[in-house]
Amino acid sequence: MSEQDVEDRVVGKFMRHIMPLLGIMYLIAYIDRQNIGFAKLQMAPDLGISEYAFGLGASLFFLAYFIFEVPSNIIMERVGARRWFTRIMVSWGLVTLALAFTQNEVMFYILRFLLGVAEAGFFPGVLYLMTLWVPFGHRARMIGWFMMASMIANVVGAPICGVLLDLNGLWGLAGWQWVFIITGVPAILMGFVVIIMLPSKPEDAGFYSDAEKDWLRAKLDAEDTGKSQTAKGNPFKALTDGRVLLIALTYVGFPLAAYGLSYWLPTVVKGFGVSNTMNGLINMLPWIAAAWALWYVPRRSERTGERTLHIVIPALIGAVCLVLSVVVDGNIFKYVLLCIAAAMILSPQPVFWTLPSSFLTGRGAAAGLAAINSVGNLGGFISQNIVPYIKVATGSDLAPMFFLGACLAFAGCMVIVIQMVLRKHQPT
Repeated sequence: MSEQDVEDRVVGKFMRHIMPLLGIMYLIAYIDRQNIGFAKLQMAPDLGISEYAFGLGASLFFLAYFIFEVPSNIIMERVGARRWFTRIMVSWGLVTLALAFTQNEVMFYILRFLLGVAEAGFFPGVLYLMTLWVPFGHRARMIGWFMMASMIANVVGAPICGVLLDLNGLWGLAGWQWVFIITGVPAILMGFVVIIMLPSKPEDAGFYSDAEKDWLRAKLDAEDTGKSQTAKGNPFKALTDGRVLLIALTYVGFPLAAYGLSYWLPTVVKGFGVSNTMNGLINMLPWIAAAWALWYVPRRSERTGERTLHIVIPALIGAVCLVLSVVVDGNIFKYVLLCIAAAMILSPQPVFWTLPSSFLTGRGAAAGLAAINSVGNLGGFISQNIVPYIKVATGSDLAPMFFLGACLAFAGCMVIVIQMVLRKHQPT
């Protein structure tokens, strides 16, 4: 059997045995992030929370994410993915259930912060897991498949949340309470599935033969040997690596645009004069477009071996579409532009995540990937505070989208600088 045949078989087994589990976990996670945008439509007026105050509360999730993500990933590197992902799933499910019984603004703030604490480490934990299971050349495609679960979550979650809002009054509960209850229970149940089914490392995987385990370890060791990596001993040293800091600051633009779009999209569509259920159904289309792009762009990047343009060009197209969505006349044209923007914001991210794993390995990868994601997810905190502030301060629908578009365009262009820096540090 040829080297390529062994590689295809090992990667294929990872896709069949591990990727579906990771995808379902991310699907549940993303629905639990998305639900706040729909719950806001009833929750804010019911509890007497202003638009700006609600945005602040929603954004505290990302602040907690920023604080706890690096420690979470380092703990996962020590205790193993199986146990740590189980803890993450169960704890965030419990906090989501608690959100259904929010009584006031302060309680909302506390629970949103605790939700960020509970979920911190999940996404970078998956990225780190892939450095232990997947050869470098396949990672963009694997991350693309993984992120497609978030698009499926938007496709499935949007109509579900819309329908749940229309259950307002059932058994004495408000529609927004049903949103949190129905979306929180699956996370808890999934935690018990993970502890049973997810191997912590390839050596524990019963679906690999001994020869396949040996091949994978030799392949990953050979790739690590050729990297200019951060120190292996102290994982926190990765946080002082200039390349990590540059990538982290650049990445802010992508979540900022993505969360700005997903948080405000239900409100934008409601302005079309549709019901809650129809709002959810209409919100499916941008994420269907994004799912297709997440399949196509990383696959094409892997096939051609080109990464920079597969990040920069989609980012610039997405930025233009965000701005045009509030400039053009007609709801249909606006909505088409938002669909394209969603696809162009999400699709370059799997390729982007191959940049740090091109030089980070071992415990440094656990800390570095978490640091990049935690800093980047401050974009969510910024978008859910700055966007409503800009809208209120200017009285304009254009100004917030211009801000999101400018941040996304800047992030895309900065990738060119990052690639220049990475090439300069490549070992000769």
